[in-house]
Amino acid sequence: MRVIEAAPQVRRRHHFFLWSQGSLQSLLPHKVVVCGAYQRQRKELVHDAFHSVVLPGAVLELLSDSHAALMRSLSAAWVQGGGRALCVELTSMAPPPPAVPHAAVDCAAAQRELLLGCGIGQLLVHGVSRPQRPHEIESLFVFATPGGRSTVQHAVHLELLLPFVHSIWRRVQGLEGELRRPGAPATPPGGGPALSARERQILAGLCRGLSNPQLGEQLGLSPLTVKNHVQKILRKLGAANRAHAVASALSLDLLACDADAALP
Repeated sequence: MRVIEAAPQVRRRHHFFLWSQGSLQSLLPHKVVVCGAYQRQRKELVHDAFHSVVLPGAVLELLSDSHAALMRSLSAAWVQGGGRALCVELTSMAPPPPAVPHAAVDCAAAQRELLLGCGIGQLLVHGVSRPQRPHEIESLFVFATPGGRSTVQHAVHLELLLPFVHSIWRRVQGLEGELRRPGAPATPPGGGPALSARERQILAGLCRGLSNPQLGEQLGLSPLTVKNHVQKILRKLGAANRAHAVASALSLDLLACDADAALP
């Protein structure tokens, strides 16, 4: 329920990353997630990779390339699997059909080895296709944890959460596209609860990942006083925890850099 309640606040790429690192981790533990969305202007899936671990540039380039042989194989495997959440073992992926050129087969094998070299041996894949047109993919999501394994239960969770993940990512893509238009405002309009100057300072510290004692040391306050301010911030933002508060603040543009919000 916390994952779903936080979903409406996710409107930008950084919101999505924070959301994915919050309560979602208990249902879909991952260190890497690739989000693919069909862009009608380009007439293709466009991938975007998020990661909380250091990955080689070549791996990030591969995961973000919708034309890469491996990514195309994952899309095909998901369609052939009936459009259900799919656990893909890279070491035992089905070989491409005979009609595929040998060069493409070799390329896909090399790309698999690249991921295996980073400890990524299994991928959890799910997406959305157009009704009655399974080959026309609207979105595709790939979850992975280097050295980790996905379970049947994780696949069930992804089945249940997919409508939210899909709608959130489409919203993010739509808003990001609007903000890239010439003449568009730098930030989306929006209001928010009234926060005091001190609460804005503490919120800025939460965004930087500071603990209550660290915030107290920087602001000349006791950890208990900081804790009280944090609780007030959570109530004002309707947030369940600190990460949720940061995501809400970002979506409401409450962390704009100014003199009031800056830590000393």
